[in-house]
Amino acid sequence: MASPTSLSAGQLRSAISTFADLLRSHKDVINRLNVYPVPDGDTGTNMTLTIESVTAELDPLEHNAPMSEVCRAIAHGSLMGARGNSGVILSQMLRGLVAKFPSDGDVAPELLAESLENADVQARQAVVRIVEGTMLSIARAAAEGARAHCESLTNLVRSARDRARSALAFTPEQLPVLKRAGVVDSGGTGLLLLYDALCKVVADDPLPEAPALATVQVNVHEDPGDQESTIADLRYEVMYLLEAEDAKLHAFREVWSGIGDSIVIVGGEGLYNCHIHTDDIGAAIEAALDAGRPRDIRVSDLSDQVIEQRWVREGSIEQVNDESGPVARTSVVAVVVGDGVGRIFRSLGVRVLVKGGQSMNPSTAELVEAVRSCGSSEVVILPNNKNIRPVAEQVGALVDVLVSVVPTNSIVEGFAALLEYDPDSSAEENREAMSVSARNVVAAEVTQAVRDTTSDVGEVHVGDWIGLSSDGVRSIADSIAVASNELLSRLIRPEHELLTIIEGENASRANTRRITEYLAEEHPRLSVEVHHGGQPLYPYYFGIE
Repeated sequence: MASPTSLSAGQLRSAISTFADLLRSHKDVINRLNVYPVPDGDTGTNMTLTIESVTAELDPLEHNAPMSEVCRAIAHGSLMGARGNSGVILSQMLRGLVAKFPSDGDVAPELLAESLENADVQARQAVVRIVEGTMLSIARAAAEGARAHCESLTNLVRSARDRARSALAFTPEQLPVLKRAGVVDSGGTGLLLLYDALCKVVADDPLPEAPALATVQVNVHEDPGDQESTIADLRYEVMYLLEAEDAKLHAFREVWSGIGDSIVIVGGEGLYNCHIHTDDIGAAIEAALDAGRPRDIRVSDLSDQVIEQRWVREGSIEQVNDESGPVARTSVVAVVVGDGVGRIFRSLGVRVLVKGGQSMNPSTAELVEAVRSCGSSEVVILPNNKNIRPVAEQVGALVDVLVSVVPTNSIVEGFAALLEYDPDSSAEENREAMSVSARNVVAAEVTQAVRDTTSDVGEVHVGDWIGLSSDGVRSIADSIAVASNELLSRLIRPEHELLTIIEGENASRANTRRITEYLAEEHPRLSVEVHHGGQPLYPYYFGIE
């Protein structure tokens, strides 16, 4: 193909579309690479969701839409859809990239070089504390490469890509945490794909293929002496859109600088996308109220994401080998969390385990792969989480086997359902019988509160241990055992015969003994079974039958 001498609106759209495709295909690899600046494992996901918001704005435009409409869609879509630290920085880079493009006509090489420099500058201005060895370093290297070879559009985009690639390879020398882990920066890996996309559109260069996930090794270990540990110690990620007068943003930044890190604020003309990691959720939101009006507030517990990073790193699908006989007419796919839980599910006949649960929801594609790997003509799926049920319901339309979903919302409901599993019956017959069995269980669990809230049984504060059932918070206490016993006291009825206790990672022999002693005294007729599940975040799952 003849090399273009300038970048058209159509080529810009094509580059964004290609970038989105590359991020989707590389998402899991980028997630696995993420070890800095905070231990969350979702950089690839956040960058992908951000760029998909952009493509959603571009899709309705006419194929010959002028440059002004394309740039407006890119700027607005990235601002409104930015997710996480990496997504917000990517948003600012895209906004900076298109800010100086003409309202009509093409972008000459000189202007593209200037715009890549502007993307770099704007991104750095949005970040309160700049850390080299991240995607900011890759953006700067790309801008320098573009400026060095702007005699033609082809030379420009290739130079930008090559400089960015070299900068990415150098990131382990800039950040010791990357060097110890044996990886390059995850956000920079995602950003490099933007320059690959430009090279494809402008010069028809081949696109990179995502490496097999199993080949990406990350040597993660904790070092209490790390200089960066103060960043990783921050508990919550807070994000929101802020409607505020531009003049009030300086004071807003000052407040945020005193309460957290990984601060990124992008936008302008009265609307900003704001991101911070902090231990003080209230102060992070109150700062917005002083400046203007926050909306679309999202709070994530980064300790959950530490678990999620390990889940991503270990992979989410586990095939259970069964060579003792022919494949059953109907197999079971179950979503589980915790090695002990997995062993129990396997003992009850589950053929394929998909790792996942609260804050670790597997994708439709992962469930599709699990169903296909069963080898049976019919499959039953146990989602074991209400957030995973809608995803599971989509699988049947995407595979060539019969799929039925048992609407289990918890691990203990999954256990009960499996007691009625018959591998020789149809998927629909199994679904009916297993659903009835699951409904006979009263499911409950104990976890630690990650934010202040109110409930029917009182005020909940960060750090409290809370007992949960399908009706919400049922107990609040300062210890696991007390929260568990108060929870069970509210749920156990005279007609109940069996209580199954599944111990999680934070369970202890002492707490389990306190619970079983309470049950022996208060409910002597109740049979109690204790299993080790190993699930994170929830010291105890309870199933009452």
